[in-house]
Amino acid sequence: MFKGVLLDLDGVVYVDDYLIEGALSTIQWLNAHHYAVRFITNTSTKTRNQLIESLQRLEIPALEEQVFSAVQAAESWLEAQSITRVAPLVSDSVRLSLSERFEIDEMSPEVVLIGDIGDLWCYDILNRAFHWLMAGAKLVCIHRNRYWLTGGEFALDIGAFVAALEYAAGVKAVVIGKPSTEFFHEACRSMVLPPEDVLVVGDDIEADVGGAQLSGCTGVLVETGKYDAAQVERSSIRPYRQIASIADLPELLDSSSSDDS
Repeated sequence: MFKGVLLDLDGVVYVDDYLIEGALSTIQWLNAHHYAVRFITNTSTKTRNQLIESLQRLEIPALEEQVFSAVQAAESWLEAQSITRVAPLVSDSVRLSLSERFEIDEMSPEVVLIGDIGDLWCYDILNRAFHWLMAGAKLVCIHRNRYWLTGGEFALDIGAFVAALEYAAGVKAVVIGKPSTEFFHEACRSMVLPPEDVLVVGDDIEADVGGAQLSGCTGVLVETGKYDAAQVERSSIRPYRQIASIADLPELLDSSSSDDS
């Protein structure tokens, strides 16, 4: 019987600034049935406070400790590794957050931190990062997603830029967010639950479902957000269940509880 649920945000709870139908009622149902809930995300352009504000605007009840982001995990990882000097390729808000805890060093950084900078990606920026890596900096990425959904269309995500830097500099990036097992395990620890008691709901067969399975959690795939049937067909990863949307989650949990009883 599942006791905790990790809900991916973008593509499961909302898309862009629009709440997915059934998301609010499902979250209310989870709370009423005493499931531990965490909202997890690879979003690399927003701080945790910004994510909480976004949820509040959508009238999603979320406490600070329930929001677990890859940006937050990256900051924790840097501190755990005693990193002090960082060259961040991230949004302005994330850069500001980093500057409160680390020295922003674009001369001789210990770490090159890759997040999303949108349309600012260009040869000059990648080449600058390449030189930092060749000088000995470690490559760390907030996530390495292949693509994301925006404005109803798929768009290239930072995984392609991470792969380019790995290839050029001959290094291997440290991946902080999904599908990192440590990311999922930290979210489970925050609920004081073992992974086998936790259900992960996501729209990405690789990062969400694959990461969940590698971490010992159970992965459910929704057919919203950036769900792509062709990619799922090509993948060797098979979810525990595949549902149309988050609106179908209460029925799934009810049926799994009945099976266990």
